[in-house]
Amino acid sequence: MSAILPLDLVSAVVVIWLALAVLGLVAQASPRFVTNFIFPLGACASLVLLAAAFSALGGTPDIAVLPLGLPDLPFHLRLDALSAFFLLLLGAASFGISLYSAGYFRTMDKGTLGLLCFEYHLFLASMVLVMLADDAYMFMVAWETMAISSYFLVTTDHKIPEIRSAGFIYLLVAHVGAIAILMCFGVLQGGHGDYTFATMRNAHLTEFWASITFFLALFGFGAKAGMLPLHVWLPEAHPAAPSPVSAMMSGIMLKTAIYGILRVSFDLLDMQLWWWGVLTMSLGLLTALYGVLFAAVQTDMKRLLAYSSIENIGIILVGIGLTLVFHAFHKDALAALAITATLYHALNHAFMKGLLFLGTGSVLHATGERNLGKLGGLIHSMPKLALLVLVGALALAGLPPLNGFVSEWLLLQAFLLSPGLPLPYLNMLVPVAAAALVLAAALAGYVMVKFYGVIFLGQPREKRIEKAHDIGIWEQLGLGWLALGCLLLGIFPVFVIFNIDHVTRTLVGQTLGSTPAQTGWLLLTPIHPERASYSPLILFAIVVIGVLFTIFVVKKFYHGRLRRGPAWDCGFPEQTARMQDTAEGFGQPIRQIFKQFFGVIREVPSPFDKKPHYHGETRDLLWDWGYLPIARLAETLSRLAGKLQHGRIPIYLLYSFVTLLALLVFVR
Repeated sequence: MSAILPLDLVSAVVVIWLALAVLGLVAQASPRFVTNFIFPLGACASLVLLAAAFSALGGTPDIAVLPLGLPDLPFHLRLDALSAFFLLLLGAASFGISLYSAGYFRTMDKGTLGLLCFEYHLFLASMVLVMLADDAYMFMVAWETMAISSYFLVTTDHKIPEIRSAGFIYLLVAHVGAIAILMCFGVLQGGHGDYTFATMRNAHLTEFWASITFFLALFGFGAKAGMLPLHVWLPEAHPAAPSPVSAMMSGIMLKTAIYGILRVSFDLLDMQLWWWGVLTMSLGLLTALYGVLFAAVQTDMKRLLAYSSIENIGIILVGIGLTLVFHAFHKDALAALAITATLYHALNHAFMKGLLFLGTGSVLHATGERNLGKLGGLIHSMPKLALLVLVGALALAGLPPLNGFVSEWLLLQAFLLSPGLPLPYLNMLVPVAAAALVLAAALAGYVMVKFYGVIFLGQPREKRIEKAHDIGIWEQLGLGWLALGCLLLGIFPVFVIFNIDHVTRTLVGQTLGSTPAQTGWLLLTPIHPERASYSPLILFAIVVIGVLFTIFVVKKFYHGRLRRGPAWDCGFPEQTARMQDTAEGFGQPIRQIFKQFFGVIREVPSPFDKKPHYHGETRDLLWDWGYLPIARLAETLSRLAGKLQHGRIPIYLLYSFVTLLALLVFVR
């Protein structure tokens, strides 16, 4: 009896999710069945996907041809190391999100819940098919299915005009990107052979057409990833979507775009040019800094996390660009280090941002508020949620021994350990890029202090916030899984790197795991032990011992008897929540320092106003300068074209006659 191949298991998961999608529609009259059975079963399918992808990492590629599609264009599937890694990311993150969804959606209207269950599992299945596709036809079908299903998830509350507008912007940018991806595959195919990726790998394009292909791929996939200046949909769509959907879009869907860039750049194209890397790295740095600066001045907690996602996508693009530069100059060891940091950060971001978006969902569910100015003190009424969200906030801030520190540290080592490159101005660019990366990481820590402190610490800013309820068992399981992932990915990096090696060998022909193996699993040494090393497990043990020492030893033997008294309040016996730092006040220094990058709108009341009102707004200047003129031009052209529909029949006949004459002249 033949063994079951990983590709068979992954295909079975797709079928299960499609079946659960249909079952959600059929069983929409029974909300408890949907939440207590369908979503947990979908989570179990995620575990199967995780196991199948993990087993496929070190194996040979599995290939299959499905009896679906068009007569001469069947669907081709391929499971190799690159697709297996991103499927592992998808399975690991979606397991926690689906468990959480079982509790989060329990109060949703039954009609809406059935449709949402259908779109949710269709979304998951389409992302798997994107990563399995081995021909352009199937890739585009799966890509469009992913875009449309996520659009309907974003517009779940479609009765609200702002949500409909956010969904329209998302769908518009998604289809502009899809056109660029389709053109990318068209150039790769070049009118020769079929549209399978195997044919494209043998295309052997010239430098000019290879550069056109790379630019189209970067533009098309960058639109889905939220790369500057194609980021405008992301801060609108994430706050509009239900929180589990925001977690999936930020933690998983954005990574399908990263997968697409890597697939085209290192697999389908047979050359990598150094200036591709410079372009990608520059766009990544601009994206990271732009995202983190706008995150620092937000007052909406979901919008804050959306801009933080833009920042982290920028960091991932920096890693891809650095890999391209090193690989083009045959610095394979450093290319392996840079791509390892890139893949590691993609995996980390799925756990970190999934955890934080789900945490904001619980806050929104319990309080009905996502405005930071109306929250505060939730650590008292929601201690379980506060503890789990703290793990995600510390990880996203890049603090050891959690996972966010490891990937950023590896990427910084790739910058610092780089030797002299052949081009002088590249040697000047690398230190500047490293400094910009450090600045983005530092500002990310600033943003997380604001995010966690304003929501959970201090006193509640409104009385009704004091009655917020803590998370239920399903939410605890989902958040606990993601928090555990943040911890384990942080304290066992050598094990993670050994498994990422299968992907780095495929992409750049070099591995990184042999160097850490020289010092064992306890120390992480990216290049040489004498240059840089880090032991997350030892650091974790020191932190745990320090906490236990403080709690048990100092409290019991030093203080003796415990005496409680009022905290010193700086001479103000009647402290209120109004004395606490607000989200606006916390972001004021960033707003002042970088005010040239923000479109700040302020309405300051007069001292003599009987009912003073203050309004402050930070606008995206790229939207005002780039997208609004295009929107006005499109509106003007549409208005002119609309006049053609209000003429007389002889005028329409004249249009047809003139068009016929023009075609005859053109044919001749």
